[in-house]
Amino acid sequence: MRLTFLTPALVAASLSATALMADGCPTAPDLSVLDSLYAELRVAPDEMTAREITNQMWQVWDDAPDEPSQQMLTAGMRARSGYDFLGALGHFDKLVSYCPFYAEGYNQRAFVNYLRGDYAAALPDLEQALELNPRHIGALSGQALSLLALGREQEGQAALRKALEINPWLTERHLLKEPPGQEL
Repeated sequence: MRLTFLTPALVAASLSATALMADGCPTAPDLSVLDSLYAELRVAPDEMTAREITNQMWQVWDDAPDEPSQQMLTAGMRARSGYDFLGALGHFDKLVSYCPFYAEGYNQRAFVNYLRGDYAAALPDLEQALELNPRHIGALSGQALSLLALGREQEGQAALRKALEINPWLTERHLLKEPPGQEL
């Protein structure tokens, strides 16, 4: 019997190659197509126009990288809509394992946890979604709402301000408070 010893460099290279394949999921979607929509959103004249623009953004965000990831996303969203939160979490767990660079998988899993009232569980997924897509309005507003629900007022207000910089017409805008010392 012959023993083979792997060097740390060989082990690291092997693990990196495995991670890069991500079980066959293709590369992350190109979100630069959203640049013009972000520009339009900042100058939207009213809430209805802003809603139409954000609906176009959701079409891009909800377009998964390939057919298997789209099936996982759709199944998770269907389960969530049917209030099968544990089933939805299972689908989104598979999605983020399969496509770890796809922000919407994390955002959707966070949304399910938010709906379950598990705000602390939502936050790491929202942070990951924002790391992958820093201008994701849903993740930003979800982060703000989760932080506020946890009583982390200052952080929640800061996240809400970031979201409102991108979309001043967010329905959550009524939760914004003037910073201390700024009241009239």
